[in-house]
Amino acid sequence: MRFESFDSMYQRACDRKGGQAALESLLPPCRTPDELIDIGDDRYLAQFTKSIFQSGFVWRVIHNKWPSFEEVFWQFDVSKILLMPDDMLERKAQDPKIVRNFNKVKTIPANAMMMRSVQLEHGSFAEFIANWPEDEIVELWLYLKKHGQRLGGNTGPYALRQLGKDTFVLSSDVESYLRAHSIIEGGLYSQKSLRATQQAFNHWRSESGRSLSDISRIIAYGVGDNVVLAD
Repeated sequence: MRFESFDSMYQRACDRKGGQAALESLLPPCRTPDELIDIGDDRYLAQFTKSIFQSGFVWRVIHNKWPSFEEVFWQFDVSKILLMPDDMLERKAQDPKIVRNFNKVKTIPANAMMMRSVQLEHGSFAEFIANWPEDEIVELWLYLKKHGQRLGGNTGPYALRQLGKDTFVLSSDVESYLRAHSIIEGGLYSQKSLRATQQAFNHWRSESGRSLSDISRIIAYGVGDNVVLAD
């Protein structure tokens, strides 16, 4: 398959966002593997939980209540979460200081359990994430979906991006681009579509030396209704 050149995508995004400097200011760096390892497994569980609660909800409400989430769930200490009995989890799910959604609250111990199994094999969940190769990032998405709870779709990828792991995200603008250029067809998250998308991003990454995150944003800034005219 032939792909549009990265230079063409980059120039289009520059034209739409007000120039190269303006575009570059919109591309925050990813964390290095060492930085990802230093985060701590509790922060991974916290971000997964935050992304799950933000999905389909007003992000600002979750943001404002987040200090209470941290308090109620012991700063997302994995060991403490795993020792929590079911009746305590039910009580915590009714705490008015958090968003009371029991189905989403139940993902906290479930995802802690996923992380514990990874810890036993890899030493820490942070090392597992840090060492996962970016040229197979969709396989990490699939792992989180299969072994975790409510981490499918864009929830897992958005959480990884917030943590600083280099990943593209299939936003509506990116999806529109991929379909318009016949890179994918059919279901967005089918294995065929995911692997075709990975192939395309690997190509652009090799061509440009840019991160997957940068490329994803550059594609999105080059389409849709996000034009910012230069002076």
